[in-house]
Amino acid sequence: MSHSNHLQTNIGNPLSIAPMMERTDRHFRYLMRQITRRTLLYTEMITTAAIIHGDRHKLLDFSLEEKPLVLQLGGDHPQELAQCAKIGEDWGYDAVNLNVGCPSPRVQNGNFGACLMAQPELVATAVAKMQDAVSIPVTVKHRIGIDERDRYEDLAQFVQIVAEAGCRHFIVHARKAWLKGLSPKENRNIPPLRYQDVHRLKQEFPHLLIEINGGIITLEQIKEQLNYVDAVMIGRAAYDDPYLFATVDRDIYQQSATPPTRHQVVEAMLPYIDYWTKKGLKLHGISRHMLQLFAGQPGTKAWKRYISENAHLMDADSIVISNALAKVPS
Repeated sequence: MSHSNHLQTNIGNPLSIAPMMERTDRHFRYLMRQITRRTLLYTEMITTAAIIHGDRHKLLDFSLEEKPLVLQLGGDHPQELAQCAKIGEDWGYDAVNLNVGCPSPRVQNGNFGACLMAQPELVATAVAKMQDAVSIPVTVKHRIGIDERDRYEDLAQFVQIVAEAGCRHFIVHARKAWLKGLSPKENRNIPPLRYQDVHRLKQEFPHLLIEINGGIITLEQIKEQLNYVDAVMIGRAAYDDPYLFATVDRDIYQQSATPPTRHQVVEAMLPYIDYWTKKGLKLHGISRHMLQLFAGQPGTKAWKRYISENAHLMDADSIVISNALAKVPS
């Protein structure tokens, strides 16, 4: 199978929102689509075991509005990863991504996530099998290193081996992970950022698509990074301040659309909220993702307080959100 078509699909997507556990579910993604149509979105990491043995509709369903959308898989068994990549493609995902960056102990016990950086040949085998199973792009998200394997040369060797298996798109979290001694939360903050390693990777592998992740929180920083790499992935900043993305369709993608106001974003969510609450979803399942929509704005405290006090009530629906919105100056 020619991998040149793989490359085309991802070019032209300079910006993405990182897969985040307990965060990037379908309701958060739908919210983000009211703010940016173009930014590439990801699922939470889903393990191969969950997909093979679990409730696929619950795990994999999404609204068409969420596209373009990437399925992120966690696992270390090449055949199972290939099977799940195929399921993802059949489900309608635009690409599938292998997690080689998550440092949580639960993930290590399953021998996947960041500890796979110590086994580049296994990752390469998995990527090759996944690519044989699907025609959508297969991408890898990883760290710059783990534990004592954290020289630039180790990183370059990992990328070289996995690229030889046909992977063309690498998303590099510019921090190493300590598998022992740091919690996942500490691993997001404590190891220092080494952007220069990711920039060097792009220089030395110009034919690969290199995307940078880690600590980037403003539009200015995104634009600055795009001078050195092909794409930027934003993690927690997207959750802490979703409206950060309001102008990216215009400023990054050169679209002529007028950015929506925060009030318009909330109003666009109301029919969606009623659709889901009528189906039995608790309002909190959607409203929790909306709490930070007015981050840094007058009225944000009143907005958050009203939702927090009312979202869990029986039969809470879009009226709660409308009432909360009335407390925010437009």
